[in-house]
Amino acid sequence: MHNGDDAVGPGLPGLRTHRQVDVVSPEHIDTRRWWRDAVIYQVYVRSFLDSTGDGIGDLAGVRAGLPYLKKLGVDGIWLSPFYPSPQHDHGYDVADYRDVDPVFGDLAEFDLLVGAARRLDVKVLLDVVPNHCSSEHPWFREALAAAPGSPERARFHFTDGRGPDGAEPPNNWHAMFGGPAWSRVTEPDGRPGQWYLHMFTPEQPDWNWRNPEIAADFDRTLRFWLDRGVDGFRIDVAAGLFKHPELPDSPDPEADARTRDSVNPLAWNQPEVHDVWRHWRTVCEEYTARDGRERLLVGEVSVPTAREHARYVRPDELHQAFFFDLLGAPWDADAFRKVISEAMQDIAGTGSTVTWVLNNHDQVRTVTRYGEPTPQGSGLGAARARAAALLMLALPGAAYVYQGEELGLPEVVDLPDDVLTDPIFRRTGSRARIRDGCRVPLPWSGQASPFGFTSGAEGAAPWLPQPEWFAEHATDRALADTRSFWHLYRDGLQLRAALPQLGEGTLRWLETGPDVLAFARADDLVCAVNFGTAPVPAPVPGTPLLASGPCPPGVLPGSTAAWWIDGS
Repeated sequence: MHNGDDAVGPGLPGLRTHRQVDVVSPEHIDTRRWWRDAVIYQVYVRSFLDSTGDGIGDLAGVRAGLPYLKKLGVDGIWLSPFYPSPQHDHGYDVADYRDVDPVFGDLAEFDLLVGAARRLDVKVLLDVVPNHCSSEHPWFREALAAAPGSPERARFHFTDGRGPDGAEPPNNWHAMFGGPAWSRVTEPDGRPGQWYLHMFTPEQPDWNWRNPEIAADFDRTLRFWLDRGVDGFRIDVAAGLFKHPELPDSPDPEADARTRDSVNPLAWNQPEVHDVWRHWRTVCEEYTARDGRERLLVGEVSVPTAREHARYVRPDELHQAFFFDLLGAPWDADAFRKVISEAMQDIAGTGSTVTWVLNNHDQVRTVTRYGEPTPQGSGLGAARARAAALLMLALPGAAYVYQGEELGLPEVVDLPDDVLTDPIFRRTGSRARIRDGCRVPLPWSGQASPFGFTSGAEGAAPWLPQPEWFAEHATDRALADTRSFWHLYRDGLQLRAALPQLGEGTLRWLETGPDVLAFARADDLVCAVNFGTAPVPAPVPGTPLLASGPCPPGVLPGSTAAWWIDGS
């Protein structure tokens, strides 16, 4: 039980409080900046809505879905990569950073999408992938055709192998998706040659950011899309880019593959990366100065601690970075309290705001993660996912919602092996941590696949099969049922936009019993979550303003979250 020994300050009437966790207020903070408490919807383009009937979502489908997203109440969208790509990792292997893959549309359609979003006051963020490209990128093809030591190879990490005839990889690093992080090339004369580094798949060679050509080309990429009206960028593998200059052996070479995370300290989180983000910040601020529209940089930053995470969101670097510790926390009150406290202490203390996330295109969905991994999820998992959503939306800072989260979609855990497309499965043969299950195309309407996702012209089916039980989560049914996940998210977003207590600011922990987490926002708004299964007394009398499930006055049922305005 929390004993309240660290209580300071007045607290709410009748409630003892823990130490107030305040965000520092340095002079550089501009609280009017839209991104500080924005709620952004992650669109996985190929699974959102198909406008052409080929079974793959596209940019015109995103444009058609904008009114739905506006009705939901989000502030912006983040688009997964739609650039020309051989799709070995579904677009995260980019062959051309400044165009649109024909499967998703063209630049004219992209411009229509940005214009439609602007009219609806919905921000548009693009996913930029600076750590690696596709093996079909023109520069990598040039490197393969060039000689060792050439300027073309200097754009990547080409080096000689070890052992007799250079037949062994240059070091012992393993790729995150399995296997060695090095592949050997055949030289133009037909002989076995040098090796190149790829921290994900062989089709994704890592750029050499110590070569100034790479920074200059990404400058051109940023400006190309900023000139087309985008509001910012989500940066893939933002702790990557630079590798240890000597490429030494790692004491734990399989750490990345084992954890499916960027943990090799020799390959990630090198100090030089911060200079890149300082420069990108100046590019964004140049555009902001022209028209007053703040451009956002939000990084996918996977580092060991919240304190290390905070280095990426210093005032002259990234505006924000995803805080994944909440996503990774087990369903436990003390675990959630710990990661929230650390984020507020270390990240918000920089003057940025925390960027909360519970789901994304790489992780098992909360409905399944918090419950039993049955094909259709479980009632317990759904209740906990609803409660976690209200908790996230009540926290100070920004939040990202992954498509289908607002429908309560469970993970599809029983996809047959022959339909799986994740390179993790192809490289390891293991289904552990594969990502196809959270990427199945959305159900929009009807009782059978394709559930309105695609017209199914000429028999084209969704690129991943949708299970029959998706009908229970279809958008048309969700909108018609006021008890649905969709209405919970919509109501939470509306209140978040309307109530000054929510959004950015501070929180104050409240004394609670075991399995309960409660905090106050601006003294009179209280959010409480019961992580247990048995009902407990509510921290505030009266009917809640919003609850994740049935919540009688004075009671907080198990696996339930609620918001109250305390008028006492």
